[in-house]
Amino acid sequence: MAEQTQRSPAEPSELKRRLGRTGVWLASLAAATANEVRGAAGEIERLGYPALWVGETPSGREAFTHAALLLSATERLQVATGIANVYARDAVASANAARTLSEAWGGRFVLGLGVSHAPLVTSRGHDYSSPYSFMRDYLDGMDRSTFAAPIAEEPPRLLAALRGKMLELAARRAQGAHPYFVTPEHTARAREILGSGPVLAPEQAVVLETDPSAAREIARDYASAYLAMPNYTRNLLELGFSDDDFRDGGSDALVDAIVAWGDEEAIAARVRAHHEAGADHVCVQPLAATVEAQLDHLRALAPALLT
Repeated sequence: MAEQTQRSPAEPSELKRRLGRTGVWLASLAAATANEVRGAAGEIERLGYPALWVGETPSGREAFTHAALLLSATERLQVATGIANVYARDAVASANAARTLSEAWGGRFVLGLGVSHAPLVTSRGHDYSSPYSFMRDYLDGMDRSTFAAPIAEEPPRLLAALRGKMLELAARRAQGAHPYFVTPEHTARAREILGSGPVLAPEQAVVLETDPSAAREIARDYASAYLAMPNYTRNLLELGFSDDDFRDGGSDALVDAIVAWGDEEAIAARVRAHHEAGADHVCVQPLAATVEAQLDHLRALAPALLT
C-alpha cells in the first residue's frame, strides 16, 4: 500500500477551541479498573468538561492504550496524555500510535509528550543525561516518520515544559505546552516565552476543603512526591521559593501556591488567575481519596468552573 501524504495538525487556535477553557486531570485512573475508567470518562463528559488528561508512570496504564479506553467510552471528550513518556517507546511508535487514535476518534486525541524525571527513566534502564537533546531528536524522529493509513490531520502535540529551553522548543516544534505542578506566576512566565499563539495548558491541583489544616494535609501528601523531583524543584527555585520551602512536604506558602484549596469560588478564582496570566486551558486535578470522591468534587465545581 502506498504511503499517504501527511497532513498538518490543527492550528493552535482550533486546538484551543476544542480543549475549552477548563478541563480535568486525573492521575487516579492509572490504578482504577477499566469499568471505573469508562464510567469516570462518561461522567466527566456529561458534566460538560471538554477535556480529560491522564498521565503515564512505570506502574500505571500505558498512555496510548489508556487513551483508547477513554475515547471508546465517550463521544465528544478531548482526551490528552499528560504526559506520554518519550523514553517509554521510540519516536515512530509514538507518532503512529497518536495518528491511529486521531484517525479512529475524529481528532479527539491530543498527544502530550514529556521527558519525565530521572528516577522514573533510569529505573527503566535509560540514560537521562541530556533530556532536552533527547526530546529535540525525538521530535525529529516523529516528523520523519510516515503513516500508511489515511488521516484527516496530524494529531496535535504539546510538550511538558517548565523552563525556558523546553518552553522555547514547545513553541517551535509543537502546538504548545502543558506545564504541571505550577503557579499562575509560572503561567505568566511561560506565556511570555511561548508568545501569543501556542496553546498553554497548565495543570492545577485543587482541594475542595475550607479547613486550612485539613486542606494542607491533603496538599502536602500530593506535593511530597513531586518535591523529590529535581525538575520541579529547579523550576520552583526560579519562581522565588527556597530549599526551606521543600522540606516536610512543603511550606504553607508553597503548598498554598501549588494547590488551590477552599470552596468552589476560591478554586474558580485560582483557575481564573491562570487564565488572566495567559493560560488558554487549565486542567483541574481534584485531590481526593477515590475516583468517586474526585467525581463528587468535579460535580460540585462544574457550575463555578464551566460558566
